[in-house]
Amino acid sequence: MKTMQQRAALNQGQQQVQATAKHSHNRWSGFTLIELMIVVAIIGILAAIAWPSYQDQVRQGRRGDGQALLMEILQAQERFYIDRATYTDNLTQLGYAAQQTSENGFYIVTAGACPGGAVIAACVRLTATAQGAQVADGNLILDSNGTRTGNWN
Repeated sequence: MKTMQQRAALNQGQQQVQATAKHSHNRWSGFTLIELMIVVAIIGILAAIAWPSYQDQVRQGRRGDGQALLMEILQAQERFYIDRATYTDNLTQLGYAAQQTSENGFYIVTAGACPGGAVIAACVRLTATAQGAQVADGNLILDSNGTRTGNWN
């Protein structure tokens, strides 16, 4: 049998081990405020760099919406020209609305004569006017001579 002194020494040793384990457990559980702030700062820096690039890519993708409609309407204008030897500034004659909205609604396309005194019979100019979030990208212009104006990249 163990003596009282041995039991007391054993109890004291167990208490020290438990206290050390408890202390070290509390010391290493979780993150400090500084560590969390560093992570938040890093995420903020990455977001500040990535967000403008993301917006540019989205704007460029939306640009395709207007470009596709301009090309489609210009093809319809060319078919109209073959049949009647003139272009039209009235898109309803081509089966479109007078001011045709692109599929995703980021552009409205209208038609008119080319600038510089050209008559509609000789040259048509299609303008895709940017709408909503796409306004910052500007308008797209395409004429029957193949001249493109605006941000076509």
